[in-house]
Amino acid sequence: MKGIIKFLVRKVPRPMLIRLSLAVHKPVSWFYRGDNVKCNVCEHTFRKFLPYGNQGFDNRLCPNCLSLERHRLLWKFLNEETGLFSEKMNVLHLAPEQPFIKRFRTLKNLNYTTADLVSPLADVRTDIRDMHQFPDNAFDLFMANHVMEHIDNEQQALKEIYRILKPGGMAILQIPMNYAAENTDEDLSITDPREREKRFGQYDHVRMYGRDYPQRLRKAGFEVEENQLVMKLPTETVERFRFDKNEVIYVCRKAQTTK
Repeated sequence: MKGIIKFLVRKVPRPMLIRLSLAVHKPVSWFYRGDNVKCNVCEHTFRKFLPYGNQGFDNRLCPNCLSLERHRLLWKFLNEETGLFSEKMNVLHLAPEQPFIKRFRTLKNLNYTTADLVSPLADVRTDIRDMHQFPDNAFDLFMANHVMEHIDNEQQALKEIYRILKPGGMAILQIPMNYAAENTDEDLSITDPREREKRFGQYDHVRMYGRDYPQRLRKAGFEVEENQLVMKLPTETVERFRFDKNEVIYVCRKAQTTK
């Protein structure tokens, strides 16, 4: 299984990979029955999670809802530290993740829109660098997780996100990060997929973020909270839900009053 998933993630285009995962993940989940790990998104338990990623790392992907470590931690954060599940909100979800889409659509308090440049799951086709389909000050929450590492003009994308958020609005912009690196490693001149994978972790990434990521977000005007929810949890909880024990949630807010 590890070899198959490693091959698929490396070689299959994302739209096709999404369609394939929709077709096969339910039958696969039957073979992973057990109670060693639990997905807090779909509430199912398994003997272990599926491997995932271009290196095929083990025990990551929920066989039922396809959540990864970042989705499960973010689900906990959204439940416990935001009003997403109770307050009326306009939400724009770019590059919508399968574990979230159906669940967010059932929340009657949300005006929920999905968007992407290529995803077959999206309601609206848009480019994060030019979201002209959406007016200024339109959304209470914007989500785009593991997107920014793909975007050449990062600051233009961040300015667009800032523009469409309401004053006081929140953006969740999680990225893969090298927490050991002080600065982001970036070279837009590298276009060879093999060199990109070697340097940035994946064939279609243009940078590997370092600990300066919050400063890059602030450069676009955001107020940034570095939420360390996972560091406050007991070790057994982190292992049970297979959270990434190092992941920081970057909560970006547009100022309540703008000049």
